[in-house]
Amino acid sequence: MAKPLPPLVRLHLTGLLLLLVFTVVCGIAYPLLITGIGELIFPGQANGSQVRLNGQVVGSSLLGQNFDLRRIDPKAPALPDPRWFQPRPSAAGTDGYDALASGASNLGPNDSGLTKLVKARRVALALFDGVLPASVPPDALTGSGSGLDPDISPAYAYEQVGRVARSRRLPVAVVRQLVADHVDGRVLGFLGQQRVNVVTLNLALARLG
Repeated sequence: MAKPLPPLVRLHLTGLLLLLVFTVVCGIAYPLLITGIGELIFPGQANGSQVRLNGQVVGSSLLGQNFDLRRIDPKAPALPDPRWFQPRPSAAGTDGYDALASGASNLGPNDSGLTKLVKARRVALALFDGVLPASVPPDALTGSGSGLDPDISPAYAYEQVGRVARSRRLPVAVVRQLVADHVDGRVLGFLGQQRVNVVTLNLALARLG
């Protein structure tokens, strides 16, 4: 008859066995199950809500990005490209919309530096879009808390219609309708505000040609 193991040894073996079982169940089986369900039911969301153009991944509908002249010429200054709808200002990273440096400017509403920055943005955007400074909406002047918000207000999107249409030599009515088609309503009909995803709007614009 085999001699029983000492209590301390049995206790350690039991602990190691439980560790092995829970590692397999929680660390391997459960993640594989959830990943499989996600790929089966929500394949787009499971892979980062990627958006594609001509078969190539050009971004994610969950993350905003810059649309500037560097996409045409890497040596050009970081200026917004008038052919695209522009997102909100971003304090994430040096040039904005850096997914590795998500965050806000942390400037409060009474900060004199923020006040000057908003005034400067208002003048620059009015000139860029060819509108009166008073018509520039608030979300065009202030960044989001994450610095990666892909959404803008319908008011800001419609304000840019004239400039985009002129730059692309498209009828204003066509570009305006494109914006209207991309206005998302409130969540569940009453949460939040109406919004326009700039990434998907610009993707539709690129497909329009």
